[in-house]
Amino acid sequence: MPSPLTPTPIERVGAALVALEALGVAALVGWQILALTAGDTVSLASAIALLVLTAVAAVAMGAFAVAILRGESWGRSGGIVAQLLLLAVALGAVTGTYGDPLVGLALGVPALVVLVVLVLTVRAAGVRGSDDRDPA
Repeated sequence: MPSPLTPTPIERVGAALVALEALGVAALVGWQILALTAGDTVSLASAIALLVLTAVAAVAMGAFAVAILRGESWGRSGGIVAQLLLLAVALGAVTGTYGDPLVGLALGVPALVVLVVLVLTVRAAGVRGSDDRDPA
């Protein structure tokens, strides 16, 4: 039985996947900075606001990944909420005015995979928690 401080294999996988997403969002921040400096924006104020919000999301995803690795429930919860939001964006990408099924799949499939892994981490944490409470 792993100790509460030792992450289970599924927690390691979940943390790694959320960390990859954090890196992806950080790359998006870099792309937004390049677009901003190249003058490829219609509204400077909107571009800066979007840049700041994207940077906050990248930091939050990184924090979720670290928390998942440490076995913290708030990291799993935050990661699950992020996946649900990403699935909503994927649905919008498919059904919007300029809907593109490939974009929806590119966003939705990884989010669904990470969501399943995070739910499995919740189950693993629940089993580990019940083992810690059971003196027998």
